[in-house]
Amino acid sequence: MSEPTRPLPPPSPLPGGGWAIDSFTSSTDYKVMGLALVPADRVVPVIFVPGIMGTNLRAKRTPPPGSASNGKNTKAVPGGVVWRPPNGMKQGLNASDQWKTVSPQDRQRLFDGATLEVDDGGPVMLQNAAYGNVLTVADARARGWGEVHADSYGALLDALEIRLNHTFEPDYKGTGSVPRKHWRDVMACAPAQWGLREFEPLTLAHLKKHAQYNFPVYAVGYNWLDDCERSSRRLERRILEIIAFWTGAKQRCDRVILVTHSMGGLVARACARRIPDKIAGVIHGVMPALGAPAAYRRLACGTESASPDNGPLDDLAASRLALILGETTEKTTPVLSTSPGALELLPNHLYPGPWLHVRVMTGGAPPPASSGGHANGAGQVTTTRDCLQLPGSRTPNPYDLYRDMDSWYRLINPALADPAGKYIEEKGGVKAAIRTAIATAEQFHRTLGDYYHPNTYAFYGDDQRKRAYGQVRWVAWQQAGAATVVTAANVGAASTIGHTALGQRRVRVEGRANLLFTLEQQDARGDGTVPQQSGMAPRGKVMQVFATQGYDHQGAYKHPDMLMLTLRLVVKIVQEMS
Repeated sequence: MSEPTRPLPPPSPLPGGGWAIDSFTSSTDYKVMGLALVPADRVVPVIFVPGIMGTNLRAKRTPPPGSASNGKNTKAVPGGVVWRPPNGMKQGLNASDQWKTVSPQDRQRLFDGATLEVDDGGPVMLQNAAYGNVLTVADARARGWGEVHADSYGALLDALEIRLNHTFEPDYKGTGSVPRKHWRDVMACAPAQWGLREFEPLTLAHLKKHAQYNFPVYAVGYNWLDDCERSSRRLERRILEIIAFWTGAKQRCDRVILVTHSMGGLVARACARRIPDKIAGVIHGVMPALGAPAAYRRLACGTESASPDNGPLDDLAASRLALILGETTEKTTPVLSTSPGALELLPNHLYPGPWLHVRVMTGGAPPPASSGGHANGAGQVTTTRDCLQLPGSRTPNPYDLYRDMDSWYRLINPALADPAGKYIEEKGGVKAAIRTAIATAEQFHRTLGDYYHPNTYAFYGDDQRKRAYGQVRWVAWQQAGAATVVTAANVGAASTIGHTALGQRRVRVEGRANLLFTLEQQDARGDGTVPQQSGMAPRGKVMQVFATQGYDHQGAYKHPDMLMLTLRLVVKIVQEMS
């Protein structure tokens, strides 16, 4: 009978080739031998790219000279943590209590994109120890896991590292080996769980080829306030560094696989345009391929704290999240209005339009919110007049809509954009900074266009129970018989009186009629953030698009079906490698 064994941590590659294995000495009475599995010498790094706000940020340790305030953050000390999203409910509650007291001025000072850099010191989650052969915390940090939000992505990184590199196990009922349970689950997964009627089954032959490779899992964050083009340059540098590391260790490594979440898909696409030959394939999860109207809503009105699909607990969680992200336009505008990365999530020039609507309903009394605006509480019929539809024939360019800081339905109120006075002494003031950021976003969108890496797969939320803003609709009520008849012309030219804490806009038409415009609730199938019309945009331009359900935007990779789909697609990409 063979001696018992205990698993050792995975070997570390040596610079000149070979592997180092950490163990410990023991007495001669201890008969359990250490067992380390030497990985395959064909390496395909799997690199995860997170969504907006999914990367931890800190104040630059050594700010570059020549920028505003000499590149130094005026609220955080050099190297000080600026953004580490909370992990778990308790931290979330504490964080919401703390962030709700942070003033617009301090939010602007903290989230000064030019003074920030990626923070690699965040918590690392290593919980998948079923096989004993797992990374150490130090190894995970060296792979960038501490750069990204642990609660959103830690379990995904851990699962990919374990499952991609543990394909077979001994067949104790016979000879040879069989796929491990997580791969048997993927083999048994019905295509309907991935939004398809049929999909190529996963076979033993596929897994045997997959097992010939080593898949070290990395995370690469980025400064999500900055231009996605600049963020893509950081990703490119890391890809080349990772490939060079493995080739320097005498391993065969020439390409990587990218797995992205949300905004990370835009960053990865921009990177892939420059180095497609260094990328074996890309898997995009819930990417706002054409942008998302939710970005308009959050900048113009503050972060939404409710959804028609939420239960009471979900709305409570959403309201707490809104306190962290900024529940009012006073808190979101100083951060987002001059940040190209945030503006690059707005509906781009390819988003189906018009998507911004202005409507006025006329009737005997305001209809209840649940009526959809068709009849009031007394059963009296209301009429609806569509006054504006944008982008439209007069304003076909959505970026002109974003640059408009005068109309009452504007995206950005410049009076709220600089509470800390950062741009007072700069030429053109904050309006010039806003226009520069919008121009950067437009440049990024138009340069990227509808490019996708040739070997790309994408999944998105197509769920009626997770509605998102596919359109943004400003709706006001006017009493029947009012002296001022609303038209597209006079509503479009109406003056702004002010806004409420809930983001409603008070408007005066022709100097005499006051209207209160409110945003309608989310209207489109989606994942709660990205609507299906944006998520499905890669269709026809990539290898396969999956219309999936059952999760919200941030939790996409926490859903077991999406994890199995990711595993399946990695195997599929590997089959095409020589």
